[in-house]
Amino acid sequence: MSKVERDWWRGCTIYQIYPRSYLDSNQDGIGDLPGIVSKLDYIAGLGVDAIWLSPFFTSPMKDFGYDVSDYRSVDPIFGDLDDFKRLVEKSHALGMKVMIDLVMSHTSDQHLWFQESSQDRTNPKADWYVWADPKPDGTPPNNWLAMFGGSAWAWCAKRRQYYMHNFLSSQPDLNYHNAEVQDQMLEEVRFWLDLGVDGFRLDTVNYYFHDKQLRDNPPLPKDAKKTLGAPEQNPYSLQLHVYDISRPDNIGFLKRLRELLDEYEGITTVGEIGADEPLKIMADYTAGSDKLHMAYTFDLLNVFHEPTYIREVVERLENQIGDGWACWALSNHDVVRCATRWANGRDRAPFAKLLLGLLLSLRGSACIYQGEELGLPEADVPYERLQDPYALPFWPEYKGRDGCRTPMVWESDKPYGGFSSIDPWLPVSEEHLGLAPDVQEKDPNSVLNFYRGFIHWRKQQSALKAGAIRTLDAPEGGLLFERSDEEQRIVVALNMTAETIRIPCRMANVTAMSGHGYSGVLEGEDIVLPPYQAFFGELK
Repeated sequence: MSKVERDWWRGCTIYQIYPRSYLDSNQDGIGDLPGIVSKLDYIAGLGVDAIWLSPFFTSPMKDFGYDVSDYRSVDPIFGDLDDFKRLVEKSHALGMKVMIDLVMSHTSDQHLWFQESSQDRTNPKADWYVWADPKPDGTPPNNWLAMFGGSAWAWCAKRRQYYMHNFLSSQPDLNYHNAEVQDQMLEEVRFWLDLGVDGFRLDTVNYYFHDKQLRDNPPLPKDAKKTLGAPEQNPYSLQLHVYDISRPDNIGFLKRLRELLDEYEGITTVGEIGADEPLKIMADYTAGSDKLHMAYTFDLLNVFHEPTYIREVVERLENQIGDGWACWALSNHDVVRCATRWANGRDRAPFAKLLLGLLLSLRGSACIYQGEELGLPEADVPYERLQDPYALPFWPEYKGRDGCRTPMVWESDKPYGGFSSIDPWLPVSEEHLGLAPDVQEKDPNSVLNFYRGFIHWRKQQSALKAGAIRTLDAPEGGLLFERSDEEQRIVVALNMTAETIRIPCRMANVTAMSGHGYSGVLEGEDIVLPPYQAFFGELK
């Protein structure tokens, strides 16, 4: 395998699939692997390089697959291992890589490992999870909080100890200070590598280790900015997470993981990082060639979207990441869809097109979340249909993640948008029906057709795929970048406002590029950008 083939992930475009909500092939109201297989031609038509599947492993589904009870099997609601093998085979035939979501920081409390560990303090797996004695007054061992609400400690009557859980109490944390746990988790990774997967999205990759002394987390300083992605209603955001996550021990395990991955060719990793200093950790985890290949944070997955903020994020990352590599996303299964979160009354379709230009112009790789190619807004899920356990403690101030997880729509005039023939696990948004692919296919100016055209165009531009980035000054509402490699130099200008803006272009020999679909133009020494438009120019 050539170096180019091994490094296919640099500058790649990844399409994220949430299996429960993609397509229901057996009409039980839940999406499945055969449903995804039937839509792989559609996905390949977008021009993406890889797909990323959110968890489909056997699970009690209390956190919809992010609570794994068997790492080596497919939950029956999604199909079986043969279905997964067919998915890999067809994806590869269509020229797409397959990445799967591995939840390695915790398991379900239904996993056989935890069932054994919780029996007593002397069994072979007694130390496989994070156990601690209560304080003398019976309260939890420290002040650590769970992301989904309440203490990060749950009581086990059999052991008369607390166990740690960063999320639901049914998601106990594995003890990575135990070498046997590390060895076992690496074997779970090897199982999927041997089935032909091309990479892994690593859930909460900085949550593997905890402070062995169980020291209390300090409070967040009053003037400090919340960076962990937790809603303000959640007290989790009021601590500095110094001791429960992002521990230095993590680096050693990531190196062990990379050694395993390097036994295979062309494998990649994307680590999800939620932390108090996410960009620093992203740099630490991707520097060199002995840890993660890529990582992403929530810096562009929150509500902040002013051009000055985006520029500041890019510059902070570039100042820290060195030879590391970012993977950017504007939407995913955990946050309000970007078409709603950032639109703020803007004309949604042209704004969705502009956001694609932004995402694929940043230095790094990019993830597109299912439905983003249709410009889907966040769905409104009524309280009585809520499924997300994260939403319930904080409703209605925080409505949870169901609004970005509603079923994909495929055909506007079919019941439930063609997702299923029965009422699905989450309601189909009426607002989504008019944006279904069968409608957008017929409109050459649709968001879907724009995505197809721009992704294919961008694949031909080496500077946009893997070149360096330099931020340049732009007037209010605008962004200006230069991307460059040994073969090409490109200037990128973006207008995030509803007004036409002019951006001075003080670069000699700029030639406007064509074929990308945007309408920005060069007039003398100015780049003129209509509302929500972009300009791409090549520097000779």
